[in-house]
Amino acid sequence: MAAAVAEHPVREFAFDRRELAGAIADVGVLVPIAVVLIVSNGLSATAALLPAGLLYLGAAFVYGLPVPVQPLKAFGAIAIAKGLGPDVIAAGALLMGIVFVGLSRSGLLERAAIAFPRPLIRGVQLAVGLLFLKIAWGLVTDPPKAFAATALSPGVATMLALVALAAALLLRRRPVTILLVGVGLAFAVAEAAPDLRAGPSSVAVPGIDAAALWTALTLLVLPQIPLTFANSCLATADAARRYFGARAEAVRPGRLAGTLGAANVFAGFAGGMPVCHGAGGLTAHRSFGARTAGAPLMMGAGLLVLALALGAGLAAFLAAFPLPVLAGMLAAAGILHVRLLEDLEGRAEWAVAVAVGVIGVSFNLAAGLVLGLAAWWLPRLASRGGPAQARAS
Repeated sequence: MAAAVAEHPVREFAFDRRELAGAIADVGVLVPIAVVLIVSNGLSATAALLPAGLLYLGAAFVYGLPVPVQPLKAFGAIAIAKGLGPDVIAAGALLMGIVFVGLSRSGLLERAAIAFPRPLIRGVQLAVGLLFLKIAWGLVTDPPKAFAATALSPGVATMLALVALAAALLLRRRPVTILLVGVGLAFAVAEAAPDLRAGPSSVAVPGIDAAALWTALTLLVLPQIPLTFANSCLATADAARRYFGARAEAVRPGRLAGTLGAANVFAGFAGGMPVCHGAGGLTAHRSFGARTAGAPLMMGAGLLVLALALGAGLAAFLAAFPLPVLAGMLAAAGILHVRLLEDLEGRAEWAVAVAVGVIGVSFNLAAGLVLGLAAWWLPRLASRGGPAQARAS
């Protein structure tokens, strides 16, 4: 009977103000990366948002919880910095999809998760929280060029972002994100009204050849795999258990790999934005009110409406969204996500978690994980405690 519950979780759908506030709480990650990929890298606005919208809908029915959907962050950052075109991005999405669907089917992720004790998972979550803060700071001090038309001076933008941050933290038990996003949408509509057009943007099947696959593999996929494994699969499953207890039985690393993998296969064929799940997004959704599958269902439906009904003018519209609002919401999610470290015990656990987090955000998450694994396991193996005993401790 317990197995049946795990495979078929009870799905609750609420559609009140708190669910809506939680649903839109993670737009601080989604909007900036999507806008730059559309404006600077040439992705179709409709194709860019379709994978995210469909994965949100899938998450609602597969998990029955507000499991988040985010762009692949390292992948997106490299693609933007290198100026890679839609064909290479599509090739990378396809490869990511194939890799994680394969991992999901193999059952390796559940077995690999045994080697990652709580301090390492908390270190990954610390890295994500700090990354959110780093991105938020960059949005107000060095905004992406795609937002240049609506950019404010760094001082004014920082002050407004701090106001948004304070409102998000102090009023998070009220539907404050509805107010923040509502203000942002009103500003965007006023700024981009001449460019708003009904209907989808054009979507073309990408031309993926051997050169595009090789470039995508070496530049995009290999750097992204450790982050997706650690944050989208292991850390998201852990955060779901922490927040929702037995209701999170279905949120397992292998299943998360399967759903994000399937979405990226679709993104590869459609020329869309590569996507993942993310522990930080789960914190954002839950902290601002989401408790049921209603939140991802509303978010997914909203993204599909934007993609199909307003895709033709979506690039200008999203680029007009005020960055201080996005930065404030993103910083709030980062601060709340770091609070997951509160259950760590003793200096050893804290030392490992902080080391993984700091190395992960300032240098490379894969390097942080390797060093963290060594710092955790080598003393325990040397004392002949063994992996099972060390994991239990």
